[in-house]
Amino acid sequence: MESFKIVRPEHLNHHGVLFGGEMLKWVDEYAWLSACRDFSGCRWVTIGMDKVEFKNMVLPGSILHFCTDIEKKGNTSVTYLVRVFADEEGAKDEKEVFSTLVTLVNVDKDGQKAVICK
Repeated sequence: MESFKIVRPEHLNHHGVLFGGEMLKWVDEYAWLSACRDFSGCRWVTIGMDKVEFKNMVLPGSILHFCTDIEKKGNTSVTYLVRVFADEEGAKDEKEVFSTLVTLVNVDKDGQKAVICK
């Protein structure tokens, strides 16, 4: 799945660049959205995020490009590789700014692991 987001002033830290917590929130959200679309009828919760390393800072006005692809599927969980690229205002090329693996598990109404729906 591909998604896009523009970096606005409310997303910045005290140094005037993207706050890392905002990036992590979006990465988690887009992985969850991908799981919901790929496996409808499931109840997904995030159980883990792999290495968190910011490769480049992100300037205000940048357009973020999120690429979310299935890396691994089990009986109750799915792991997505989420890569994030930034297209700074006026730039001709995107640069990779972040990537990680996000693992989600399907749970039943009691919060217990459940077999993936599809």
